[in-house]
Order: sequence, then C-alpha cells, then structure tokens
Amino acid sequence: MKKISLLFIALLFLGSIQAQDAPKRVLFIGNSYTEVNNLPQLVGRVCESAGRRIDYAANTPGGCTFSQHCNNQSMTMIQEGNWDFVVLQEQSQYPSFPIGQVQNECFPYAQQLVEAVYQYNPDGEPMFYMTWGRENGDSYNAQFYPPLATYEGMDSLLYERYMYMARTFDASVCPVGRVWRHIRTNHPEIGLYSGDGSHPSAAGSYAAACAFYTMIFRSNPLEVRFSYDLEEHVAETIRQTVKTVVFDTISFWLRQTPGDTTSTDTTTIDTTTTDTNSHVGIARPGAFALQASPNPARQHTVVTLQGTAAPMQAVLFDIKGRKLRTILLAEGSNDIRLEDLPRGIYTLAVNGRTLKIVKQ
Repeated sequence: MKKISLLFIALLFLGSIQAQDAPKRVLFIGNSYTEVNNLPQLVGRVCESAGRRIDYAANTPGGCTFSQHCNNQSMTMIQEGNWDFVVLQEQSQYPSFPIGQVQNECFPYAQQLVEAVYQYNPDGEPMFYMTWGRENGDSYNAQFYPPLATYEGMDSLLYERYMYMARTFDASVCPVGRVWRHIRTNHPEIGLYSGDGSHPSAAGSYAAACAFYTMIFRSNPLEVRFSYDLEEHVAETIRQTVKTVVFDTISFWLRQTPGDTTSTDTTTIDTTTTDTNSHVGIARPGAFALQASPNPARQHTVVTLQGTAAPMQAVLFDIKGRKLRTILLAEGSNDIRLEDLPRGIYTLAVNGRTLKIVKQ
C-alpha cells in the first residue's frame, strides 16, 4: 500500500511539472508593428530564456485594420480554436482619431474579434496590444485633429481607446505604449523607434516582447535572460521598466472578473489632453459632449451627456486608477451620487473619453 501511495504521489508531481511546462498557444493578429523584428518569434525567445514556452501563429499584413481582420484569414485562424491568447493590434493610428470615427471604424470590429475569440476559444483570452504614439506625433492628421500634433497627445489617445476596448469588451491589454512612455520619460537615451519615427527599433520590440511575457505568464520580467543583442545595461533597464509598469500593477491590465468593481493596482489614469479644459465636453461632429456640474462637488454632481441617442456606459475610477463603479448614462442630465466617496479627484471614463470630477 505504501509503494502504491508513493507511486501515486510521484505521478501527480510529474503531471504537475508537465502542466507547468505545457506551452501557451498564442495567436498574434496585427500589422507591421507586430511584423517588424518578428515580434512573435522574439516573444518566444524571451519566454524560452525564462524557462517558459509558447507556440504561436500570426497574421500581420501591413496596415491591416480590425475591420479587415474581421474579413480575412485572421477570423479563420481564430475559429480554429485552442488558443490560450489572441493578441489584437489595430492599425497604429486608428484608435487615436476623433472619437466619432473610432466609434464607427474601430470599436465595432474590435468587439467582433473579441466575441469570436470567446466563441471559438472558451478557455482563451483576448489581449489588446496597446501601441504607442509616433515619435513626433502624427503631423499629417494633426491638421484635421490637433491633439495628434505631439507624441504626448497621440499616445494619450491610444491609451484611452485601448483601455476602453479592454474594459468594455472584456479583454486584457498588454500596455506596451505605457512601457515606451516610461522609457521615453526616464531613459531618453534608449532609442525605441526605427528611422521612420513610427515602427519599433530592436529596443522597442524587445520592450514589447518582455511586456507580452509578463502578461502571458503573469510573471516577473526580471526572470528573462535573453537580451536580443542589446547592451546588457539597456536590456536590464527595459526589463526593470516592464516590471514597474506592467508586473507591479498587473491586475489593472488583466481582464476584469465579471461583477468585480475594484482593482488593487496603483496605476493612475492618464488624462493628458483629455481633462475638462481640453477636448472633453466640447461637441464635435459625430462625437458627444460631456460635462459635470457642480464640479467640484460635495454630495452629488450632474453629468450631462449630449450628442448621442443611446445610453452610454461610464466607469468611475479613483486617483489610483481603481475601478469603483459602472454607471449607465442617458442623454441629458444624470445625477451621480458622491456622498459615499472620500474627498479627492475621480475620473469618469465614457466611450474613450475622460472627465475629472473633484469631490470636496
């Protein structure tokens, strides 16, 4: 009996090891930002250096949009099933365009792709690939939409829209753009862009690969031993940045459990170019107006929504980026109760737009 028990325990232990060693199956859907430097392969090499494995496939035609992916080989590959993760990267500029255009040309197709992932991969996880603003902004489109004139403006819009897609369509997000922003701010000597000021350099792709390792395996990027021909101090700086931006606040980037109204991260909501003194609350063709009054407020504030016939879902975050509640806003006036909240600054996120609310 003792020998049988020992054998049973040994088999369980062996099965546990094999389960841990089983590779994750990852499908990358995107365009040149995923194709340059062969990011899927790079993610694989990063994972191997940390003792993990992925089996991957990719469909990354240059300039391809979510709309096009809904009608090309990508949908067929999703429907093949058995993917642990499906990475979704939109065309690099689209999510930063005026909100009315994004609502029509981006969000519906993002939703369609996510729904297909869940339908054909019941145990799979859709994960948006948050990209970055161009090195000096999108100068061509800035003449039509001024927030795109700078890196900061474009990057902040990409952040908002990818976070909106992740929260609204029930997906995770790999915040590569946030990693790049931290590196640009704190380590400007590291060149993340190729010569066109748009696509990633070797360092830029390495930062993305380390972020994907962290998100796929929920693991510390300091475990990674592969440096991709970068100088070791550069690779170490990138890995440490990924730890700070992604791993240390990973609950913020993971898909939210249905019914969960809290998060324990410490990531703040970025409202660059989106506070109440910029484009939030200003009506534009195809967009909507959003205002709060009184603001600052004590017991309650009235949020006015104009320019949309359909109700819109809003999410209230505290200053640390923790999700507090979901609110359905109707056209016109909406009374938002604040008496249960401590004094502070809060952010109301609505369809890719944000509004600061101050509780006195």
